[in-house]
Amino acid sequence: MTGLTPGATIGILGGGQLGRMLAMAAAQLGYRTHVYCPDTEFPASQVTDRVTRAAYEDRETLQAFAESVDVITYEFENIPVETVGWLAEDVDVFPDARVLEVSQDRLQEKAFINALGIATAPYEGVGSADEAVDALKTIGYPAVLKTRRFGYDGKGQAIVRSEGDVKAAWKSLGSDKNIVEGFVNFDMEISVIVARGRTGEVKSFLPAENIHTNHILDVSICPARIDQGLLDEAVALAEKIVAELNYVGVLAVELFVSPDEPRLRVNEIAPRVHNSGHWSIEACPTSQFEQHIRAICGLPLGDTRLYGQAVMKNLIGDDILELEHLLADSEANVHHYGKLKARPGRKMGHVTRLYPFDHKVDV
Repeated sequence: MTGLTPGATIGILGGGQLGRMLAMAAAQLGYRTHVYCPDTEFPASQVTDRVTRAAYEDRETLQAFAESVDVITYEFENIPVETVGWLAEDVDVFPDARVLEVSQDRLQEKAFINALGIATAPYEGVGSADEAVDALKTIGYPAVLKTRRFGYDGKGQAIVRSEGDVKAAWKSLGSDKNIVEGFVNFDMEISVIVARGRTGEVKSFLPAENIHTNHILDVSICPARIDQGLLDEAVALAEKIVAELNYVGVLAVELFVSPDEPRLRVNEIAPRVHNSGHWSIEACPTSQFEQHIRAICGLPLGDTRLYGQAVMKNLIGDDILELEHLLADSEANVHHYGKLKARPGRKMGHVTRLYPFDHKVDV
């Protein structure tokens, strides 16, 4: 084999449900996994060969972790860049530290995307409430005030509808490094899951349509219900981004589909497997998780064709209490993440159903 041979060990930074599903995909291909996570309990610990519980800043423990594995990846993008740099001194880490430098900072991320000639929402970096007020004179209201770093599932952001909202919104973020983003008139949010291997081979999954509730992904439908030209354009934009980053692994590109020109605007990129691609486990010959393992291990990328229309529903909080009912549904492919305590907003699992391509989704 030109890539890592079965029996090699893959190190995974982060132990949530994405790390869990990466470990399961690695086992399918004959690899062992070693998960590094600071938490006491986490979903990936139930399915991995080895666990290290330590802080991401613990350099001595990181050194031992690096010596125990053959390649390293991560399941979420808020790993300290310095941690990836330290580990990369001893073992390959994919995606690399440069990707994190871009994706962890909303201002850098948008500047990078715009430099490729790809549209985003109008934006401006701001360091005070007064600077935000000045920026909004150009960007206009309503808009979103966001922290530049560490935001997800609606966290780290506040809507401002007038100048009177700005000071309270600024205070709520608890940061002096923020960004103002203008609202985009859009019909739909979509995402493209794209993979790039060590040799530069690139394969994309069909774009999925994403529906959110309380800023958390609720339902993904693949393929997205847009015309073929837009589907193709979204894939082309995602592939342009991974090529420019010299990326290795799976990347998610989230976009707005607008009735106005430009029809597609990138919202953000996520340098990892992504919630909006979970349907690929049942709907494609190669899931996004297996594809990521293939990419970082230097293997050929797998087939991404779609067997039929896929509809994935997240199980959030008490939704998991419907587990027995869901298991009785012959159309439901049920995934439980092994989390024992359901809390509001917590992702407990997901369900995927496959239909013929002409099926009318009632969402």
